[in-house]
Amino acid sequence: MTAKTHLHPSDLRGASRLATDAVIAVTDLVETMHHNIGSVSKPLGTPAAGSTRGMTGLVYRTVRGVTRLVGSSIDIALAPLTTLLENRESSSNRDAVVAALNGVLGDYLASTNNPLAVTMQWRSPAGPLAAEKAALAAALPNASGKVLVLVHGLCMSDQQWLREGHDHGAALARDLGYTPVYLRYNSGLHISANGREFAAMLESLLASWPVPVEELAILAHSMGGLLARSAHHYGKTAGHRWPEQLRSLLFLGTPHHGAPLERGGHWLDIILGVSPYTAPFVRLGKIRSAGITDLRFGDLRDEDWQGHEQHKRAKAAKHALPLPPATRCYAVAATTGKRPGDLYDRVLGDGLVPLSSALGQHPDPALELAIPAARRWVGYGMNHMDLLSSTDVYARIRQWLAP
Repeated sequence: MTAKTHLHPSDLRGASRLATDAVIAVTDLVETMHHNIGSVSKPLGTPAAGSTRGMTGLVYRTVRGVTRLVGSSIDIALAPLTTLLENRESSSNRDAVVAALNGVLGDYLASTNNPLAVTMQWRSPAGPLAAEKAALAAALPNASGKVLVLVHGLCMSDQQWLREGHDHGAALARDLGYTPVYLRYNSGLHISANGREFAAMLESLLASWPVPVEELAILAHSMGGLLARSAHHYGKTAGHRWPEQLRSLLFLGTPHHGAPLERGGHWLDIILGVSPYTAPFVRLGKIRSAGITDLRFGDLRDEDWQGHEQHKRAKAAKHALPLPPATRCYAVAATTGKRPGDLYDRVLGDGLVPLSSALGQHPDPALELAIPAARRWVGYGMNHMDLLSSTDVYARIRQWLAP
């Protein structure tokens, strides 16, 4: 068995690149503050554009130049180690850290070719899965025709389906004969970009499945539900076969109509931008990936976000995208409230996703997902992460998927 490690050589390269970028960004921030304080006489107002000049400007340019030089030298020095030592499976602790980093900065990591950027792949508890018939047959010798795909949420990885000793996928394999396959992806990318790639990977997976496919079910937590909806849209558009094989789609705490988490960061931007003295810190509030911003509006398609600056949309441009009509769709929501009608239900929900959003409910009939009451369930006294380990949640999932 391949040894697992908490740290890869590529982690050092990725971290050094991030550190280099961070020092340059902080230098830019300090220079902007220096310029604004010297050019604005009032505490409130619009800061003048520009940067420092003369000896002061030379100092800032020198700091940036030296930082880039040191960063490049570290990257070159670590490159041979990456080639020699990288073929080691990650520990669960490392995967959790990298997944969280990708959730916050994943689009930036991908655009800068940072080694820490996660690439989409199929996984089993034993490791990566190649979507080739012979490889799948070897890795999944007991594969059945009932395929269950599990899709994790924001800042998470496939390994986090195992929580407090319970894994919905493993339990459904034991009780109902499903063969679970786990998706790992960079949750910081746009949901539509991940959805398109997910659709293509599903088509390849089912085409290479070692036995005839009887049915496909998708179990998605949080952002994973938006990803599944996006994938279905792009799969249908591309003429893929798998959308016709999708029998069940189960959402666990999915923010169908957005989540307040990103909205909090947006208001921070506005508050900090009031004064020219604090305005430079707005760029710190913008350290939110495209994936997180998509959660604010529940964006599923390219056209939902294209043509808008990521952090300056004044209003969500809502576009109705109905659920797959030929698929049985189910929604599980959670609330930290103890009884129906609590303030927690209406405002906080499970701590991250409001109850109405998780159930697909909306005051605008055009945006209402209309999931039947028999296919909705609310867990009281539980939070967003409890959806992964609650025995009550699993009992409901098992009941819905049972023949």
